[in-house]
Amino acid sequence: MAAVLITGCSSGIGLETALAFARKGDRVHASMRNPAKADGLRERARAEGLDIEVLTLDVTDDASVTAAVRTVEERHGAIDVLVNNAGVDYTSAVEAASFEQARAVMETNYWGALRTIRAVLPAMRARGNGVIVNVSSLAARIWAVPYGGFYTSSKVALGAASEALSAEVQPFGIRVVCVEPGAFASQIHENAAKRVSSEDDPYAADEAWLARFLSRMGEGAGDSREAAEAIVAAVENPATPLHTVIGKEAEMALEFTRGVSYEEWLPQFVQQAESMAGPRPAPKARPQG
Repeated sequence: MAAVLITGCSSGIGLETALAFARKGDRVHASMRNPAKADGLRERARAEGLDIEVLTLDVTDDASVTAAVRTVEERHGAIDVLVNNAGVDYTSAVEAASFEQARAVMETNYWGALRTIRAVLPAMRARGNGVIVNVSSLAARIWAVPYGGFYTSSKVALGAASEALSAEVQPFGIRVVCVEPGAFASQIHENAAKRVSSEDDPYAADEAWLARFLSRMGEGAGDSREAAEAIVAAVENPATPLHTVIGKEAEMALEFTRGVSYEEWLPQFVQQAESMAGPRPAPKARPQG
């Protein structure tokens, strides 16, 4: 019966991961910034007779992280498994982005994960074991798509930190896994911050075109339960690679881009997008004079 702390459990992969660990009999602490959004999780847990405790945890707030981790440790000693799943998205052209919103992506997806890691490590080290799972994305392993630079950057950074962390904590009996799901049913993109464009915005039409393509791609997103089961399996199997791609489509995409330069990939990506969203809009004509 491991003590498990999971962030970002209001929906999607986080919710399903909480249920998956609870089915094993683990002591699951499902955290989220706003517990008012826990009704879906509570209903699912009640229907299956599962014992899951909901905690308030805002990964962008030091005090909130410290309080949540202390709550679990006071009951169970060290946390055995930490799953950093909380994440946000922001779609925007690099030039047109709100730096405030762009920083918020990094604050949650990267610094938020590091906050929880730093909070759980002292007790893990003292006990001499533990598993840290960082939920990254396939986006961190393939070429970045237009208007997705900030989300992808945060996940690339998380992967790099996971590599360094793994080497640092391995002597203390602590294992790190960076899972990289492909497209799975989730609210992250629906909840993504979107910039407000004006009529003379040079990127608006192109961004809308790409959004149509990604929306249609998302219609075939996998079941989040598959990703949750893969996370549980990664925790249980000590031979799980540090970087672990989740989903057959993700594995195929990774294989497709392996050894392919960006210059080779981009025209193929545009062609695929045009096949589903129509011709890519031409740039607006430059004003005269």
